[in-house]
Amino acid sequence: MLFCGIMLNIYTATSSDYPLIQKIAHETWPDTFGAILSKEQISYMLEMMYSTAALTEQTSVKGHQFLLVKDETKHLGYASFELNYKGLSKTKIHKIYILPEAQGKGVGKLLMNTITGIAKENNNDTLSLNVNRDNSAFAFYQNIGFEKVGEENIDIGDGFLMEDFIMDKKLV
Repeated sequence: MLFCGIMLNIYTATSSDYPLIQKIAHETWPDTFGAILSKEQISYMLEMMYSTAALTEQTSVKGHQFLLVKDETKHLGYASFELNYKGLSKTKIHKIYILPEAQGKGVGKLLMNTITGIAKENNNDTLSLNVNRDNSAFAFYQNIGFEKVGEENIDIGDGFLMEDFIMDKKLV
């Protein structure tokens, strides 16, 4: 797919892509969260969410689907989502991370548009996601039509807390 003059390919990840997802997570998280989370919490969360066992559980047990996006030379980011979240006609976006050097170039919008299309094909009428209250991505989500609908604190163990906004976007 040609996007902003760059040939991009989005495809559904398989278990053989877990090392790529882990690599991108380890490259993006320090930049994304370094100013708002401790190094200890980042390390803890990377292990909790991105170990091979965790990724296997997310895809095999919880029904998450991962998308990877790449240009001609390298992978630029990934997203994961879950259709019919909690039995509702809602698609939950669990993760979306773009390498720092690829941010601001439309890669995130392209992933979101792809997920939107999949959600609509599956008769889901809402996209939902959580974002850390101090994450600058909050503004990105607002700019693409998400609205803050709530807040939640999630105890993730080891004395760490995720303090998030809940955001939804109605699909037309």
